[in-house]
Amino acid sequence: MKNKLKLAKRKRILFFVIFVLLAASVVYATVMFIQAPSGVSTKESELVKSDYVLMILQCLVGMVVIFLPAQAEQHYGIDIPDMMEMIYFIFLFCAIYLGEVQNFYYRVPFWDTILHGFSAIMLAALGFFLVDFMNRSKTLHLRLKPFFVSFFAFCFATTCGVVWEIYEFTADQILGTNMQKFMTAEGVVLSGHQALGDTMKDIIVDVVCALAIVILGYWNLKRLEKRRMGPKPELALETSQLSQKEKTVEPNHQEKS
Repeated sequence: MKNKLKLAKRKRILFFVIFVLLAASVVYATVMFIQAPSGVSTKESELVKSDYVLMILQCLVGMVVIFLPAQAEQHYGIDIPDMMEMIYFIFLFCAIYLGEVQNFYYRVPFWDTILHGFSAIMLAALGFFLVDFMNRSKTLHLRLKPFFVSFFAFCFATTCGVVWEIYEFTADQILGTNMQKFMTAEGVVLSGHQALGDTMKDIIVDVVCALAIVILGYWNLKRLEKRRMGPKPELALETSQLSQKEKTVEPNHQEKS
């Protein structure tokens, strides 16, 4: 009980710190947007207005979606584990504050790929959790086999990845940002197959990582299913017949003696 209370307290502190960082980043990006030059960056590491627009957008989105776990628990009665919520908050911190505000997408090699892999694993695990919640619900009367549970988790994770790519494309089209990395840090606009590279790489990483966690989850569900079922019916029947024979043999022994 004490450990659970400590974990809940850490979750609240983590939530508060990340929310304040995102709010402060919105103020910072707004001030810098006014001072930043327009157009395309001509110097390495120089940020232009479109970069700060993206920063403001991402931080505002983060400040909204950080409330999703609490809203889901309140409106749908889902008891999301505190550890899963903390992992979710850390992901938002890494993706938005470190990625956009601190420019880790350009500073740290493969930062985008690492986050996509991490998010796919997290979303696949969330998919398993959601089905488990529905299976335990007394109102839904739902009981899915391990294959369909795993299939749902895989589809859930990959669909979220695709929706994110649509969000990136929409932001690039409307706001003139560079979320899909169709332009290099030096301002060179990519074309043809190169322009699709970032998007396709993100989707492939999402699929591979989601598939890996789904295979592990399926194996674990099958193992738990075998434990619940107990011994095979044939083995149970043989054991029952053997015990009946022993019971009939004992009275015969007593009669002879």
